[in-house]
Amino acid sequence: MSSLANSSAVGRGAIRSTALIAFGTLTATMMQALDTTIANVALPHMQGSLSASQEQVAWVLTSYIVAAAIATTPTGYLANRYGVKPVFLVAIAGFTIASMLCGIASSLSEIVFFRLLQGMFGAALVPLSQTTLLDTYPPEKQGSAMAAWGMGVMIGPIIGPALGGWLTENYSWRWVFYINLPIGVAAFWALKTALPDTKVRNNNPMDFTGFAFLSIAIASLQLMLDRGQSLDWFQSKEIMLECFLAITAFYLFTSHTLTTDKPFISPELFKDRNLVGGLILIAMLGIVLFSTFALLPPFLQNLQGYSVVTAGVIMAPRGVGTMIAMQISGRIINRMDTRIPILAGMLLLAYSLHWMSTFSPDVGLMDIVLSGVIQGLGLGFIFVPLSAATFSTLAPQYRGDGTALYSLLRNVGSSAGIALAFAYQDYGTKMAHSVLVENINPYNPAVIEYLNSSTGLLGISSLMQIEGEIQRQAAVIGMLGNFHYMAYGVMFAIPFLLLLRPGKADDSLESAVMD
Repeated sequence: MSSLANSSAVGRGAIRSTALIAFGTLTATMMQALDTTIANVALPHMQGSLSASQEQVAWVLTSYIVAAAIATTPTGYLANRYGVKPVFLVAIAGFTIASMLCGIASSLSEIVFFRLLQGMFGAALVPLSQTTLLDTYPPEKQGSAMAAWGMGVMIGPIIGPALGGWLTENYSWRWVFYINLPIGVAAFWALKTALPDTKVRNNNPMDFTGFAFLSIAIASLQLMLDRGQSLDWFQSKEIMLECFLAITAFYLFTSHTLTTDKPFISPELFKDRNLVGGLILIAMLGIVLFSTFALLPPFLQNLQGYSVVTAGVIMAPRGVGTMIAMQISGRIINRMDTRIPILAGMLLLAYSLHWMSTFSPDVGLMDIVLSGVIQGLGLGFIFVPLSAATFSTLAPQYRGDGTALYSLLRNVGSSAGIALAFAYQDYGTKMAHSVLVENINPYNPAVIEYLNSSTGLLGISSLMQIEGEIQRQAAVIGMLGNFHYMAYGVMFAIPFLLLLRPGKADDSLESAVMD
């Protein structure tokens, strides 16, 4: 009887520890994912409070993006060298403290510096949370674990703008950073309590040469993508320099990796077909995912006239669709070929983007909501099976580097997608404007009738109203073109599913563990 009682107590303790680990990792993931978008809506308020120009205050976002991109790459090495638990706890503590410092910053230089620190510490949170869940759960439950992890990654950017707008309007922009304090403390306590110490998998010294080349390449690429639109791309010497540095540093990194004995990122990683296919697909899908998030808020606020909070509420059903699909996909990937739900998700995503490409300036609210729900369903069916399939055949000793690369390419893809989306938005708007104004001439009866309805200053006012409406229509046409090409981009990515090996998630994961 006593042995049964002891075994029951041990079982309950194991369940409690697993639940705490899941809570801590998911909370940390949500905190980092939320912070990628929550500060965006607060920039105008920061600009006034810190007496900064629009270009200067943009560095609040740029510094975070560049620091996070650079710091993502050594996450796998640090976890293998010092263990997942200490690196994870340091990352959570550093991110939480940096958030507090951002909230109390009194100058632009201070907040940019603290955002650099926030990006450096926050970079490790998503890949380490993914690694921790893969190490904690048995193969047959890893699909559900990836579903929960995916919700944290996907829902954060969706609710970020609405939450950031509400905090900024009702309190101040500083609260978009203060909100991380209770979340960070809870995540730190849960993982400090329940996460076991992991064995050190790699005592090799770090390849600082490879890390330096890769860091320069990533930083230059991110700066180019982030600042290209405001500097008119290759008309700017800064953008040309950043492009040159990115290409040169990446070439040097590749050459160094293939010739050194102990490279920063082992080429052995890329012999795994599932990992390579997953990295390509997540980069391509990152382009579509975050560019859609970037385009919709300006459309709803500037062209539809909704407030920041209302626009966030309208986008919220997209997150509901994502959560539903993730829960379903987390349960079915153990019973079928993982490529089937990914294909279904990509078709849903392409359909929703095609639907959005038919919007008009006076599109109904239900069309926006329903297309968002379908898009959320598509993303949910893609994200969980893709995460499971990508790492299903990867040896455990490469898991840290693999998850870091997965997060890095998702972030680089998102930066590229946002840059391309806004570049095309500007180009498409100008082209549409030039076509629309051709019909505004003295020979158009509709224009004459409209202008004759008022005279003098009212006539000038009428011309201004016409110009305003033309600009509005042109901006919508530019945005619709973006959605049209995104739909084609998703369809173009479908053949890359063939890189993933067929098989159920639990079978392939179990074989990877046995290896």
